[in-house]
Amino acid sequence: MIEKEDALPEQFMSVKQTAEYLNMSVAWVYREAADVGLVPYRFGTGRNAKLQFKISEVQAWVNQQRISAG
Repeated sequence: MIEKEDALPEQFMSVKQTAEYLNMSVAWVYREAADVGLVPYRFGTGRNAKLQFKISEVQAWVNQQRISAG
């Protein structure tokens, strides 16, 4: 039997939740997210597969988009 670490598992957001968090469309998330550096995770296979994004990675990506005053 494989023992799990005591730490809580990484939290994930669905495509819809990610789109809402970024104030973008669901279509944009499917079409553009990977191209701009947001890495999707696939859970399941075939037609039942679900794409999700790690909350911490989405938040880090948002912080990288900040335009510095200059």
